[in-house]
Amino acid sequence: MKQGWRWYGDADAITLKEIRQAGVTDIVAALYERRPGEVWPVAEIRARAKKVKDAGMTWSVVESVPVHEDIKKRTGDYLKYVANYKQTLRNLAKCGIRTVCYNFMPVLDWTRSNLTYALADGSTCLEYNEYELAGFDLFYLKRPGAEKEYDAKTRARAKKTWAKLDKKGRKRVADSVLCGLPGTVDDLTPAEFLAQLKTYDGIDDRKLRENMYWFLNEISPVLEETGVDMCIHPDDPPHPIFGLPRILSNAKDIAEMYRRCPSRHVGLTLCTGSLGGDPRNDAVEIMKKFGKRVFFCHFRNLEYTDDKVFHESQCHLCGQTNIPKLFEEFLKEEKRRGEGIVVRPDHGRYLEIDRELARLKGKDCYCGYSYGGRLIGLAELRGLEIGLKYARKGK
Repeated sequence: MKQGWRWYGDADAITLKEIRQAGVTDIVAALYERRPGEVWPVAEIRARAKKVKDAGMTWSVVESVPVHEDIKKRTGDYLKYVANYKQTLRNLAKCGIRTVCYNFMPVLDWTRSNLTYALADGSTCLEYNEYELAGFDLFYLKRPGAEKEYDAKTRARAKKTWAKLDKKGRKRVADSVLCGLPGTVDDLTPAEFLAQLKTYDGIDDRKLRENMYWFLNEISPVLEETGVDMCIHPDDPPHPIFGLPRILSNAKDIAEMYRRCPSRHVGLTLCTGSLGGDPRNDAVEIMKKFGKRVFFCHFRNLEYTDDKVFHESQCHLCGQTNIPKLFEEFLKEEKRRGEGIVVRPDHGRYLEIDRELARLKGKDCYCGYSYGGRLIGLAELRGLEIGLKYARKGK
C-alpha cells in the first residue's frame, strides 16, 4: 500500500510537513485554482510537484481534473473543453503524474445533510439523512416536480423530519448541500441551484451514460499515448438525487462502463464509503471482479441508523464494508502487479486536536478532511496491512 493523503495546496490548514509526519509517501492533489475546463499549465503542475517533492513526498495522484458540465451534457463548448482536458492529461504526463481521479456526477459532487454529526465521544463526522434531504428538496428548495420522485413513505417521513427541524437545523441542511464541499467549486444560492438543475432537463440516465462513454472513448487515444490511468470515483450517494441521474453506483454500472470503454486505462477509484452508501453493494466482490482496473483507493466505512440514514464510522475498519476482507483482495492485486496502489484515508472524524489546531492556526480544515481523524484512519489501515502480511508469513 502506498500511503496517500489528500492535500488542498497552500490554502489547506494542514501543512505538507504535518502530512509527512503522518507517514504519508504519496500526495493526492490538484490545481484547485484552475476552473473546470481550463488547461493546467506545465509550469504550475511542476511547481506544485516540486513543493511536494521538497517536503519528501511524491505527487502521484490527481484528484480531480473536473469534467466541465458542458461535457457531461454534451452541449455548448463541450468540444473545446474536451480538447482542453486532453491537453491537461498530456501536461500531467510530462510531469510524471499518470493517475487521474474524476467523477461524472452532474452539478453536485458528493452530498451530505450534516457536516457535524455528533458522536458519543464528542467527535463529529459527516452524516447522510435521506429524509432531511428530501425535506430540503420538497419544502425549502420547492423544486418543481420533486414530489413525484419520492415514494409515499419517504414523503411522509420527510415532512415529519423537516417539521421537527428548527431554523438552525434547516439552515444546516441547506448549507451542507449548497455551500461547496471539497470537490464542488462554488457555493450556490437556492435560485442558482435550481437554475443549474434545470439545465439537465431532458438528460436522463441513458443520455448521461452515453455522454460519459463518448467522453472516455474520445480521450482514450490520449490515455494510450501518455499512459495516464483515468479512475472514476463512484457516485456519492449512489442513487439519483434532486432529479439528477447517477450512473456509476454499483457493479453493474462498472461492468457496463468497461464494456463500452475498452481502454485498459479506463478504470476505477475504489471508494468503499461511496459504494457503502447503498447497502446492496459488496465492495469486496467489486474488488475481486474489477481489481485489475482499480488504480486508486479511498478506504473508509459507514454505520447505518436507518436504511436511508448513515454516518461515517468511528473506525475505518468497522462498519458496512468488511475492510479486512477487502484488504486481502487488495494485497492480492498488488502482488499480481508487483507494485503498490495509492490508498488514502477518507472523511476522518473531527477531534479535539483538530479544534485546537484550528484555534492555533486561525484556519480550519475542509469538511471530512481533518488531521486527527485521518491520522487515525491511516494508522488503522497501516496496522491492518502489516497484520495481514505478518499472518501470511506465519502460514
